[in-house]
Amino acid sequence: MDGIHDMGGMHGFGPIIREENEPLFHHEWEKRVLAMGVAIPVPIPGGSRNNIENMDPAHYLSSTYYEKWLHARIKGLIDTGTLTAEELETRMALFRDRSDAETPVHPDPDRVRAELAGKRTVSTTPSHVGVRPRFRSGDPVRARNIHPAGHTRLPRYVRGKAGTITRFYGIHNLQDAELPLGCVRREQPLYAVRFESRELWGESAEAQDAVYLDMWEGYLTPAQSREDPLS
Repeated sequence: MDGIHDMGGMHGFGPIIREENEPLFHHEWEKRVLAMGVAIPVPIPGGSRNNIENMDPAHYLSSTYYEKWLHARIKGLIDTGTLTAEELETRMALFRDRSDAETPVHPDPDRVRAELAGKRTVSTTPSHVGVRPRFRSGDPVRARNIHPAGHTRLPRYVRGKAGTITRFYGIHNLQDAELPLGCVRREQPLYAVRFESRELWGESAEAQDAVYLDMWEGYLTPAQSREDPLS
């Protein structure tokens, strides 16, 4: 979708400040939010990224990384009926009134070990019968000029621009929409595509610079194609 989150190429936000020796977490609560995101077995309708991208622009810009994660998970729990807004407000009121109130802890060492083992496992790309890549390394391509209503990994600044395939990663799940558990995943060839800086930003860009994007096949057409923006 087109929203404030799609900030590539936008001006006015200042330089990116790199923090020296940046810790994995800046606050203890961020650890709990990460755990919620990976361990709660409740699928978020539309996917967590879609919830984040639908945040009010002012809320989005003023929120930290894990605050966005927390927003997406809470909305997902409410949307599925797992949690009600009233239950959430009651719990929040308790901690507002009693900042020293203990947070419930339900230790499950076996589940922790299972979750960690899954995160440390390196998955390989399986073979997919019947799915064949349309492009090869070196092929000229053009990013489609589309404006989907939901989540997409296709940034605005590259839509309609010409690039070159530099690598084929294999067949991977298309992550534009996170489907409920049990649904068949949509799989597409995935490529690395190089875009010259002047193709993206015009003559003011540095001539020797380039941007590499990982792009699913559905985002691309042959370079000579200038399809209808609405197709």
